[in-house]
Amino acid sequence: MFRFLTPKSIKPPFARYSHGVEVPAGKRLVLCSGQVAITVDDQIPEDAGAQAELCFQNIAAILGEAGLGLQDIVRINAYVTDRVFLRPYMDVRDRLFSSPAPASTLMIVSGFARPEFKVEIEVIAAG
Repeated sequence: MFRFLTPKSIKPPFARYSHGVEVPAGKRLVLCSGQVAITVDDQIPEDAGAQAELCFQNIAAILGEAGLGLQDIVRINAYVTDRVFLRPYMDVRDRLFSSPAPASTLMIVSGFARPEFKVEIEVIAAG
């Protein structure tokens, strides 16, 4: 369904992601706002990996409302508040997405709306 773009003329991805993903004509796009790790009853996990898990669970719920799932994600933008949170986030992402993986950007930022948030993830899905 999607065409994963990894040109031989540029350096291969450093981790499990694609340099680009082509979405065929006629597919619907769903754009998810950045999701942070908070439950319906206001619980926030302390661990960055657990936060990444919860972010992706929230994203799955949003995509489910549109009849899509994590397998339909074509683009991930992820943000962490410290370099030490890169690996826990990447471990969750790599477990959830097989190759070829979505296009992805991972950034270290100075913080989020509440200091207890360590991870925020936004996605684009197509189906």
